[in-house]
Amino acid sequence: MTINRRGAVLRSAFAVTAAAVALAATAGTALASGDPAAAARARAAAVAEHRAQDAPRASALARADEAPVETPTFAMPAVLKRNSNLYLYFPNGEGGFDARYDVGVSFDGIADTVDVDNDKDGWEDGSYTLFKDGRLSYSWITDDLDYHDKQVGTGWHIYRTILSPGSLGGAKEADLIGVDKAGVLWSYLAYPGGSLTPRTRVGSGWDQYTQIAGQGDLTGDGKADIVARDKSGVLWLYKGTGNYKTPFAGRAKIGGGWNAFDRLLSVGDLNMDGRTDLIARKTNGDLLRYSGTGNAAAPFQKPVKIGHGYQIYNLL
Repeated sequence: MTINRRGAVLRSAFAVTAAAVALAATAGTALASGDPAAAARARAAAVAEHRAQDAPRASALARADEAPVETPTFAMPAVLKRNSNLYLYFPNGEGGFDARYDVGVSFDGIADTVDVDNDKDGWEDGSYTLFKDGRLSYSWITDDLDYHDKQVGTGWHIYRTILSPGSLGGAKEADLIGVDKAGVLWSYLAYPGGSLTPRTRVGSGWDQYTQIAGQGDLTGDGKADIVARDKSGVLWLYKGTGNYKTPFAGRAKIGGGWNAFDRLLSVGDLNMDGRTDLIARKTNGDLLRYSGTGNAAAPFQKPVKIGHGYQIYNLL
């Protein structure tokens, strides 16, 4: 029997919506104290509620087969610079974003969030949250919308960049990489449930890059890749190898001129074509989408403007 994987997750939309509202109310009660952990909980509730309410669109966009979705689609967190209020931008299924969703909490105590799709249904099912005090937690919501979180590490403020490009060694779970303040790149493999292995040194010299981004396969070989922009504005591609000990091959030049952007990031497959895309923000706040091609020689199509006014945010 053919199963729509994305639709299956959202089949009980009314029950999910009710549970998400309850979760949001619980999180909101805790927010009076300004607890960063409660802010992370509220964010998870907002994502869950949106996913339930958007079930018809998600089902229409889903693949009609049982194959795992290797190019997930995530919301883009945006923290207002003026007061640290958190907004979420949910993909609209057409290569851009819906109007911003006001989560209504301060993200002041949180340095970064990293979403993962470990069940391969195309949607977030877990998130790593890096708090400004160096704690790293993992949170997830079960199928019946029970919220769980746990601390998975401390001392993570040694990293100036963390992200998850996907699975580095071929396992189902999405792994983490981090660049420390000395410019050394480290990898952490993820266990089911969000726990991490001890870190593995990948290599040094990564302080030459001002931006690193990636979420999924850019080159069509099924392995997780990343891109990195150096200080002169050149963008480089690091192809995934599938070997967690040496997760990336030698770099290949994509092109110059990328210093026109002050933020590069990926929320996965933004235009629902099965390929990973890149988002770039100009210093004037214009937001562009570089659609993925699946071709290592030319991994991105020409940019398409998808918004403006984003200079007021810190985009996570």
